[in-house]
Amino acid sequence: MKRVWMVSAGLLLAACSKEEAPPEPVRPVLSVEVRALDQQALGRFAGNIQARYESNVGFRVPGRIASRNVDVGAEVKKGDLLATLDPTDQQNQLRAAQGDLARIEAQYINAQANARRQQQLFDRGVGAQAQLDIAQTDLKTTGASLEQARAAVEQARDQLNYSQLHTDHDAVVTAWNAEAGQVVTAGQQVVTLARPDIKEAVIDLPAGLVERLPTDVVFEVAAQLDPSIRTTAIVREIEPQAQSATRTRRARLTLTDTPPGFRLGTAISVTLSSTIEPRLELPLSALQEIDGKARIWLVDPQTQTVSPREVRILERSASSVLVANGIKAGDRVVSAGVNSLQPGQKVKLDEDAR
Repeated sequence: MKRVWMVSAGLLLAACSKEEAPPEPVRPVLSVEVRALDQQALGRFAGNIQARYESNVGFRVPGRIASRNVDVGAEVKKGDLLATLDPTDQQNQLRAAQGDLARIEAQYINAQANARRQQQLFDRGVGAQAQLDIAQTDLKTTGASLEQARAAVEQARDQLNYSQLHTDHDAVVTAWNAEAGQVVTAGQQVVTLARPDIKEAVIDLPAGLVERLPTDVVFEVAAQLDPSIRTTAIVREIEPQAQSATRTRRARLTLTDTPPGFRLGTAISVTLSSTIEPRLELPLSALQEIDGKARIWLVDPQTQTVSPREVRILERSASSVLVANGIKAGDRVVSAGVNSLQPGQKVKLDEDAR
């Protein structure tokens, strides 16, 4: 009986020794897909849409403004009346010029009659050559005075027309610099007109950034209220000197195309970027540093296992790191829980990864 018990115990021990070790637990991890960065962000700046061409217009004659016919923001067509002056002075000048013209016309008629009479007398042999010469000279002088008087009337009529300020092109009124009742001089700036057909983006850039802008910089322009309204732009001009108060330089950008949502005055956001050699960016939590070496844990999507991979760090920030080798775009790496992993360990990926 004792022998049988010993044999049974031996068989039991042998069976226990042949049992497999319990499998390693599957560890849940967070992961991210590696993406290559080929654009370097240089900053984002606020600005607005302005007209490329603006004109400051005023009256061509002095006077007191009698009326203002449009307000700021109004769209005007070519020939529309913007404002008028009190035309009393110009009307008086026109009446005076017309009176002078009538007087000289009468003198010219008399000079013509006198010249004909002296010519007839001379032809009959009873008139003197000297009298004929005087009459012809007087006719020519009076004729010249008549032309001068006619020109004065035309000038006075133009001066009267200049008391009305019309626009010579389609425009949007952006500013008034004078009010009704104000006395203005000839050529004084009264109203500012912007041509809406050609628009551009205007932003203020730090002087230091302007000096180091790369030649291949890209400007992405988007409306602040609706970022889906967007386009690209190129630099048309940058002010040569920085503003003393803000140390910024105003940049005017030519839009590649002008979406309908880009109206004059629209607030925009302009993002600057430039092309760089492709780099791989990972969250800082994906990096594991041991003995001065940096590595990440690469996930095999087929076997759901992980393996370590050494990488070279190019740049790091408070939340991310740029690496140069060891992985490629499209790989999936563990982004959290890297310190408790073992090579070949099975993992359970987060729902987003699957």
